[in-house]
Amino acid sequence: MSPRHACIVGFPVAHSRSPIIHGYWLKKYAIAGSYTRRAVAPGEEIAFFGRLRAEGFVGCNVTIPHKGAALAAAHGSTESARAVGVANTLWLEGDRLWADNTDGAGFLQHLRATVPTFDPASAVAILGAGGGARGVIHGLLQAGGREVRIFNRTRDRADAVARHFGPGVRAYDWQDRADRSRDVGLLINATSLGMQGAPALEMPLGALDDRCIVADLVYVPLATPLLAAARQRGLAAVDGLGMLLHQAVPGFERWFGVTPEVTQELRAIIVADIEGG
Repeated sequence: MSPRHACIVGFPVAHSRSPIIHGYWLKKYAIAGSYTRRAVAPGEEIAFFGRLRAEGFVGCNVTIPHKGAALAAAHGSTESARAVGVANTLWLEGDRLWADNTDGAGFLQHLRATVPTFDPASAVAILGAGGGARGVIHGLLQAGGREVRIFNRTRDRADAVARHFGPGVRAYDWQDRADRSRDVGLLINATSLGMQGAPALEMPLGALDDRCIVADLVYVPLATPLLAAARQRGLAAVDGLGMLLHQAVPGFERWFGVTPEVTQELRAIIVADIEGG
């Protein structure tokens, strides 16, 4: 089979660890091909997606700020991409461009691997209302979730997400996040707060149930202040790196024809890269 090539599209994109992940799998499974970064400026992304084949690619991952455009540019899409409203994975079938959103499935796989006792029917609190939050909400609802509470610094964005997903999802004011999270079984930070270089996330954990799981979609740093506080309180903590690794699996399978395995060795490679700066 002739070499196949894929990439990650974003702006900026130099920070992406996706080439390390896919490069590891290409080497492990002895597949001829490559996975690179492509910085595509805002306003140029639709044209770029339209000439993926001409650029020599069989597909790509998509990161900020082009996930909405990725779905709009596709000729066909999965139920997940349509439900979330943005896409992070594109692939070509003949002349048709297809879109998927793998964030929710990736989050759930990592969550279950880390805390097998997680009950999807328990109430969930999500901080943030962006694309990451939407992907996770869809994954939770697909898994049987019945009550998701969204808290966002801009209330109308939380309201919009709640309307999009329907009665199982409700929006609340940001200042009520601690009080209305007392009885949840899972608390998720889907904001950029706590990320390296970003302001800290102020989320008191003292009132949480002792069985509550605390998850953070941020993975730089790997041990965010939120996760450190959760561990100090004796709560189960789920980092954001596992979601990054698991959401990458479906794209690799589409582009290169092999279902890759998320291993401790791969995780250790990414951890070393993160800690090395």
